[in-house]
Amino acid sequence: MVQAYILIQTEVGKAAAVAAAIANIEGVTQAEDVTGPYDVIVRAEARSVDDLGKLVVARIQSVDGITRTLTCPVVHL
Repeated sequence: MVQAYILIQTEVGKAAAVAAAIANIEGVTQAEDVTGPYDVIVRAEARSVDDLGKLVVARIQSVDGITRTLTCPVVHL
């Protein structure tokens, strides 16, 4: 199982709506609107890195109001 944090920038005033929409996507375990350089932080999981990429590109980035994403896979050192 691959886990990642996805940092999201949104259009002004869209953070809450984006977080709510993303929270309903399969593979997303948590979605919170936050303050700072990013507007929403998502925790997601997938079976493989390829599946994680598909989740981000095909499902998460298609949510209306998102302007940029940064995916940070979790590593266990």
